Amino acid sequence: MPKANLFNMAGKQIGEVELSEAVFGIEPNQYVVHDVVKNHLANCRQGTQSSLTRAEVSGGGRKPWRQKGTGHARQGSTRAPQWTHGGIVFAPKPRTYRYTLNKKVRRLALKSALSAKAAAGNVLVVDKLEMGEIKTKTFQGFLNAVESKKAVVVTSDSNVVLSARNIPGVVTSPANLINVYDIVNANQVIIDQAALAAIEEVFA
Repeated sequence: MPKANLFNMAGKQIGEVELSEAVFGIEPNQYVVHDVVKNHLANCRQGTQSSLTRAEVSGGGRKPWRQKGTGHARQGSTRAPQWTHGGIVFAPKPRTYRYTLNKKVRRLALKSALSAKAAAGNVLVVDKLEMGEIKTKTFQGFLNAVESKKAVVVTSDSNVVLSARNIPGVVTSPANLINVYDIVNANQVIIDQAALAAIEEVFA
């Protein structure tokens, strides 16, 4: 059964925690993780790019010169794509890149990502991840004590969320909104013990 080190808010290890085999102990499926990360990045795209086609740029209503006899190539409009200030061929237009994946695929990818982190020893559990006040320096001291720099912190404590939001490389998330991209992108996963119980209850 996979295990993770248990820390307190002072950054001291106070024991070990057994992790759920069904969530943190499966064989990681790299192909599914790749599909879900690609889906996440596609859904984050704004898709607001827009250029003008030859039908939308102003001008070009008159044929610039007669068809034959000038020595020039025949032209029908000064707003054709080959002209300066002409329209764009196959101009990009606003669109959505969003698409969906099956729920089973997303669940498998999440468990695969968590299992890979657990196998590498990069899952840290905190007995009570909470702070009495919003203090970035205090939370940075905790991260330094557990030797963590680029991490995803799973907690529902608002003071922790607000204290960590200005720390580069640190992402916070409640247990019900944790996503595969954040886990893969982080070096460590720091989980509150209450959040760990919620994750294991939902995904086991």
